[in-house]
Amino acid sequence: MEKVNIKRILKKVEKPARYLGNELNTIHKDTSNENLIRYAHCFPDIYEVGMSHLGSHILYNCINKEEDVFCERVYTPGVDMEEKMRENNIPLFGLESREAITNFDFVTFSLQYEMCYTNILNMLDLARIPMLAKDRGEKDPFILVGGSCAYNVEPLADFVDIVVLGEGEYMNLDVIRAYKEWIKSNPYENGQTRVDFLKKIATIDGVYIPSFYEFEYNEDGTVKKLNKLVDIAPDRPRKRIVENMDLAEYPEKMIVPFIETVHDRIVLELFRGCTRGCRFCQAGMIYRPIREKSLERLKEIVDNMVKNTGYDEISLSSLSTSDYSKIQEITDFLVEEYAPQNIGVSLPSLRLDNFSMEIAEKIQQVRKTGLTFAPEAGTQRLRDVINKGVTEEDLRNAVGKAFEMGWNSVKLYFMIGLPTETYEDLDGIRDLAYEVIDIYREVHGGKLRGKFGVTVSTSTFVPKPFTPFQWHGQDTQDEIKAKQKHLIGRLRNGNIKYNYHDSKTSLMEAVFARGDRRLGAVLLEVFKNGAKFDGWSEHFDLDRWLNAMEKEGLDPSFYAHRERSYDEVFPWDHIDVGVTKEFLIRENETARNDKITKDCRHGCNGCGINTNDIGRGLC
Repeated sequence: MEKVNIKRILKKVEKPARYLGNELNTIHKDTSNENLIRYAHCFPDIYEVGMSHLGSHILYNCINKEEDVFCERVYTPGVDMEEKMRENNIPLFGLESREAITNFDFVTFSLQYEMCYTNILNMLDLARIPMLAKDRGEKDPFILVGGSCAYNVEPLADFVDIVVLGEGEYMNLDVIRAYKEWIKSNPYENGQTRVDFLKKIATIDGVYIPSFYEFEYNEDGTVKKLNKLVDIAPDRPRKRIVENMDLAEYPEKMIVPFIETVHDRIVLELFRGCTRGCRFCQAGMIYRPIREKSLERLKEIVDNMVKNTGYDEISLSSLSTSDYSKIQEITDFLVEEYAPQNIGVSLPSLRLDNFSMEIAEKIQQVRKTGLTFAPEAGTQRLRDVINKGVTEEDLRNAVGKAFEMGWNSVKLYFMIGLPTETYEDLDGIRDLAYEVIDIYREVHGGKLRGKFGVTVSTSTFVPKPFTPFQWHGQDTQDEIKAKQKHLIGRLRNGNIKYNYHDSKTSLMEAVFARGDRRLGAVLLEVFKNGAKFDGWSEHFDLDRWLNAMEKEGLDPSFYAHRERSYDEVFPWDHIDVGVTKEFLIRENETARNDKITKDCRHGCNGCGINTNDIGRGLC
């Protein structure tokens, strides 16, 4: 494979550093080695977003440690770069080698957000790889996908060859090693086909081959049943996890970009999983059980990352970071060790019920980062419905302590459109925002000083697979807009800034989150009509999507707004994430009664993960 010549176009595009590929800590291998397995790790968004994805860094380092395998990064080119690439007949290329990925062995995509699916088709088209799996031949790469959206991959089933379910550190290597063994036998010369390789890997734990299954539908459009077309394919493909986090690969020489990215800092993963059980949260269900890294391993990782990157900020990352059992010890270490070097520590959004001002006071020694809390709902009733497990008193205590210590602003995150939500719950958002203002006045003798402000942000609830709320419908566009308008009126105050998410993209997110294979035709149609970067509001065109759905005889309300019954068969029911459907039904019924379920750190709630082979003995 020859290098593509991009020099002649880089001066004509925004941020050419996105496409250079020689950043600090990148890995390069001899591509003249004819036995080298070529693996393109693609993130279906621009460089600044993809470079901020921790999972991509982990896989990049993990796969490149394998002998005779070269993993390269690929991001969606900016609109200007794509235009120049098409004008100059330049195919999509790997950043490290600058060679076209057209003839790589594997082209893989990380599925983190449903609205990036059009970028996947666009990248395949740019790479000159047939978009439909059935059209690919022996010279084409295998298209592999993984990530949180892979747990319901059915809308993409027509386009992918291999799906990996769960955490990919070991699973990807199992697939690659099987391929190395298979390709050595000159399979195509011996009469084998691509399907033979898919059969070879179908029994690897965590691998799902969509083409080995076929759906039947009822007259009302719901799924009737799933038929298995290949005997060796598992009846219930199940997710794969890393049991020992201390032994898991971690990028201690993380790539340092030439330009600023979304998360331009060291990211330190404390643990995986979550015990809180928020009923809207897919990640909290699919990433079970909880598995922590030891304090000693974290110290080793961060020391190497500081030495190898030169970053001046360390961000602690996990689903509920402040629940780490040794959060006090790790923050003490980071501040004592790195504050003298002017290296700061930041935390993501914090839980109100366990917010420690001692921790906050320590981490602000280098620089004062913003404080973000996520009550999620405006009233205690609705917080109990979603099992958030925090109270108004928690909010008062947390922000009061923060203001006493010198913070002048806080951010509050909420969702609207949650199951059972009323306008009284929306008014509760207003009440909490104004209560924060009152608390600030109390702390400062009745005065509002300087740059004080409260930022209230709302996103639209999207029902996700494998959550207790997967049976609920999403609010309609008119209902969401009315609620946003209501909040705009209620939050009109010079000290309050209100941000809300575009409900149009949330509609299509819900459609594809709970979608089936019939949506593949919709996806192909919107791509042909110019859709890409649909996760960006300036590029998203709802009419284009609605027209495509109408053309295919599909109704968005069927997927997004319709309430589901417990006996309905879902397109993802055959996937085993370790959490049982019975538990999810039980949690949904508990929500209907405005009741909470305790944190499973304080006693098992019977979700199933502890008795499933996936997580047996790990809870």
